[in-house]
Amino acid sequence: MTLFDNNKNKPLSDRLRPETFDDFLGQTAIIGEGKLLRRAIESDNLPSMIFWGPPGTGKTTLARIIARQTKSDFVKTSAVSIGLKDLRLIIDRAKSNQTVNKKTILFIDEIHRWNKIQQDALLPHLENGLIILIGATTENPSFEVRGALLSRSRVFVFDPLNKEEICEILKKAIKNKEKGYGEYKVKITKDLLLLIGNVANGDARTALNILEYAITPNIDSDDFKKEIKITKELIKEALQRINILYDKNGEEHHNIISALHKSLRGSDENAALYWLARMVESGEDPLYIARRLVRFSSEDVGLANSQALQQAVAGYQACHFIGYPECNVILAQVVVYLAKCKKSNALYMAYGEASNDARELGNLPVPLHLRNAPTKFMKDIGYGKDYKYSPEYGYKEDQEYMPKELKGKKYLKFKKNEN
Repeated sequence: MTLFDNNKNKPLSDRLRPETFDDFLGQTAIIGEGKLLRRAIESDNLPSMIFWGPPGTGKTTLARIIARQTKSDFVKTSAVSIGLKDLRLIIDRAKSNQTVNKKTILFIDEIHRWNKIQQDALLPHLENGLIILIGATTENPSFEVRGALLSRSRVFVFDPLNKEEICEILKKAIKNKEKGYGEYKVKITKDLLLLIGNVANGDARTALNILEYAITPNIDSDDFKKEIKITKELIKEALQRINILYDKNGEEHHNIISALHKSLRGSDENAALYWLARMVESGEDPLYIARRLVRFSSEDVGLANSQALQQAVAGYQACHFIGYPECNVILAQVVVYLAKCKKSNALYMAYGEASNDARELGNLPVPLHLRNAPTKFMKDIGYGKDYKYSPEYGYKEDQEYMPKELKGKKYLKFKKNEN
C-alpha cells in the first residue's frame, strides 16, 4: 500500500508533523537544553502559555509534543469556533481526566480573537490547575490578549525558521518513506532547496506545500523507479498554485510596503490602491497594513490634518472586527483618504530632532521652577519657586520650559505649504 493510499487526504505538512523533540527543528531559544520551557516540560510542571510568532513556526506542533511528553489530554480548538457550550464540555472532560490524575491541555489557536466572556469563564479553571492553556497567536499578545489571561500565562516568542532549518525539513520530507517521498527517486539540488527556503520566509508549512505541489503532479504510482527531477520551473509553478505572489517577510515585502508609503506621500491614490491590492490579494495580514497606515497618518500627514490619525485608527479597529475579505474596502478607504490629505512631516522631523538631543545631551536637569515641591524641604531649596500658572496669565506668561542648555530651541518647524 503506498503513501497516497494511506494518507491521500492529508497534506504533506500534516503527515510530517514532528511528534518528539528530536524531530522538532527550530525555536532552540525556547526549548533548547536547559531552557525554561524545556525544564518545565521535563519536570512536568507546566504553566499556562501563549505562543506568539509567525505562521508555520511550530506553535501547534510544539503544543502537541508537550501534551505527548507529559501524557496529557490534548484538546485543540480555535478561538473563532469555540463557544461557552463547547468550553463547558471541555471543563467536564478535564474534571474527568483529573479523577485519573491526567492533565488536560487546552490549545486555542488565534487566541487573540477570544472574547472576554469566554476568557472569564475559563480563568477560574486555570487558577485552580484544572486546565493548562496553550494559546497561539500571530499578533502581539500585549495588545491583542486580555490582561487577565495574559497575567496568568507565560509568553514564548517563536522566531521564523532559518533557511538551513527549512532545507533540513525538506530533505526529511524527500527521504521519509512512510510519510514523505522516500519511495520515489526525487532529485533536487541544494540551490533549489535554498530557493524554497528563501521564498517560504521561515514558514515550514509553506515550504512543504511548495515541495508537495512541485512533486505530486509528477508522481507515477505504477513506476517507483521513475526519476522525478525538481526544476526551477516546477518550483515557480508550485508558487503560483499556492498563490505566493508577495513575499511577506522578505525583500519584496519591504519593497511593496515602501511603494505604498511613497505613493501615499506623493498623493497618488491610484498607485496607492494598486500596491494595497498587491498585499491584500496575496494574503498579507490586514492588521499589519492597518498599523502601517496608522504610522503614516502621523509621520507624513501629521498636523496638516488631525483627522487622519482618527481615520487610520478607525480603519485598524474595523479590520480587527471583521477581517478578510470584508475589510479590503476599509483599507482602501483609509488609503485613499491618506493619499488625498494635505501632508506635513513637521511633527516627524521635530520629534527626531528632540530625540537626538535627548540621546546626545544626556540627563539635563529639570529647571527648579518646573519641579513639584511636595515637602517643605523641597520648597526651601527652590523647587517650584517663581512658577507661573499659565491660566492666570492668559497663557502668555514669560516663562522658560526648556533646560537652560536648550533655551529657545525650536523643534517644530512648518514649511510654508504646511500651515
